[in-house]
Amino acid sequence: MSAVSPERRLALINQYQTKPGDTGSPEVQVALLSERISGLTEHLKVHAKDFHSRRGLLVLVGQRRGLLDYLKKKDADRYARLISSLGLRR
Repeated sequence: MSAVSPERRLALINQYQTKPGDTGSPEVQVALLSERISGLTEHLKVHAKDFHSRRGLLVLVGQRRGLLDYLKKKDADRYARLISSLGLRR
């Protein structure tokens, strides 16, 4: 449902890491959260009354927003590159 497969997870980490072995940078975290958010969004299109998953989706969106705000405050260029590569608004 909303879990990211290990292969996809590795692909995202390799794509968004800032240096080799990087798994915790804001870019990687936002990319992984975005993948989970898109999976949950697809799930909720089918199961519209699944309110527990909807709450989980809102929690994930809040986490992603917080990471994006942090990145924007620390380095606006990295923020701009990340949202353009992920196709996020703002």
